[in-house]
Amino acid sequence: MKAMILAAGRGERMRPLTDHLPKPLLAVGGRALIEHHLLRLAAAGFTEVVINLGHLGHLLPQRLGDGSRYGLSITWSPEPPGALETGGGIHHALALLGDAPFLLVNGDVWTTQPLAPLRHALAPADLAHLVLVDNPPQHPRGDFALAAGRVRAGEAPRLTYSGVAVLSPALFAGRAPGRYPLAPLLVAAMARDAVSGEHFRGDWRDIGTPERLAALDAELSRHATPEAAP
Repeated sequence: MKAMILAAGRGERMRPLTDHLPKPLLAVGGRALIEHHLLRLAAAGFTEVVINLGHLGHLLPQRLGDGSRYGLSITWSPEPPGALETGGGIHHALALLGDAPFLLVNGDVWTTQPLAPLRHALAPADLAHLVLVDNPPQHPRGDFALAAGRVRAGEAPRLTYSGVAVLSPALFAGRAPGRYPLAPLLVAAMARDAVSGEHFRGDWRDIGTPERLAALDAELSRHATPEAAP
């Protein structure tokens, strides 16, 4: 199974930190945020990673190279100016991802979610498997409901989508290239009962502001917290 890290966003809420550095290269605990993902992917047995490029994207290959220092092979998916949002960015990278399901990780989260089990999380008839987490203070209403391992939209109580998922390329069947979000595709698949999910109750952070970045950096630096086993 291949993995894709979404790393093309502008990171407006992180300015001025992202005026000269792409968000995934911001440091927490002594390494770039995206490096935490790469190391955990490698430890979980992944070998091939696709990373999309947008804002200041040229700096990511300069920093990460071909991935060999992390035990990975990285393929880059450059996007046009303005980027393509989550759905359009994944669609743009499908030729690199192939025909099999793939792991998706948002580049602006930090989590100890075990990744290895997700390699087998998607049932053959499903289009997506989502990892959901407790609603953080900045997103109290959540995104989707989870009942008996199935994910629904528009129901309560809701949990928050963590930015970690396993997707089938078939989720994008019939979609044209362009700029669009991922969520509407997931909601449409939920209406067909084609989305499974799980509730991760461990450590998960949406690194969406300089304050949250600084808090995580201070915590990791102070406690030198080891990352969970993949």
